[in-house]
Amino acid sequence: MAHCTKCGAAVGDNVAFCPACGAPQSAHNPAPAATSGQSGLQENAAGALCYVLGWITGLIFFFIDKRPYVRFHATQSIVVFGALTILSEILSNVFGFSFLAGGVTGFSLGFALWRLLHLLGVILWLLLIIKAYQGERFRIPIAADLADKIFGKS
Repeated sequence: MAHCTKCGAAVGDNVAFCPACGAPQSAHNPAPAATSGQSGLQENAAGALCYVLGWITGLIFFFIDKRPYVRFHATQSIVVFGALTILSEILSNVFGFSFLAGGVTGFSLGFALWRLLHLLGVILWLLLIIKAYQGERFRIPIAADLADKIFGKS
């Protein structure tokens, strides 16, 4: 079954117009949903690639691929890794001096929190790439709901 080139909804083979948005469909080259889409990749590979460079690849796939599965992973990538980037910047600005000084003992709470945030980011990054490649819509509880509110349901 093919997907609409405008909204990404599933349309039947040789259908002239999308039943969801009414956009005209070309009957010449329908791309099968299981093999490739607008980005030229399989859905699971495109979903996994949404996370590779964090929110940057999330933005790229959000704009170039309209398939609902890929858009879900793109929006979740933007929210999760965008929030982690913002939190990392806030921590580095608030505790900036303690990163350099390290206190008397060489340990600073700010540096420990910053490293913990980065460890959380790496774990989420690997988990989300693996789950997307396996074809799952793995939802990070707060981030997925926020992505649905900001970007709309995918």
